[in-house]
Amino acid sequence: MSYEKVEGGVKMKIMIADDSRVMRNIIDRIVTSLGYDTIHAGNGHEVIEILQKGEEEVGLILLDWNMPEWSGYQVLKAMKGNNDYRKIPVLIVSTDSEDDKTAMAADAGAWGYLSKPFTAEDLAAKIQEVLNPKS
Repeated sequence: MSYEKVEGGVKMKIMIADDSRVMRNIIDRIVTSLGYDTIHAGNGHEVIEILQKGEEEVGLILLDWNMPEWSGYQVLKAMKGNNDYRKIPVLIVSTDSEDDKTAMAADAGAWGYLSKPFTAEDLAAKIQEVLNPKS
């Protein structure tokens, strides 16, 4: 999978998974201004359902840690255990910024962690960092 914004004329899709519609819309405006398409999920279970349907090729997931039905941690564990999803980069975007949560997220397979509140610049920089890591 390529992590370019546009490959073959198709924009990369970034999934925004947060139980707050307001937060999803804020993140959506930032992500689309960067040139990406978006898909929304209101809880962790929806994330897995969207991935299982396979109708959308997701290039990155921006995942809230605290969500109903399935937490961000549960989503990460499910993805890590599935060969089809384990390579999709996941950036945790959460109000939980304690060291134990960030370590837990990294251990579960998150590629990065961004604490709320954040600026558009913070989110753009983290997306760039996750999608284009320096070797």
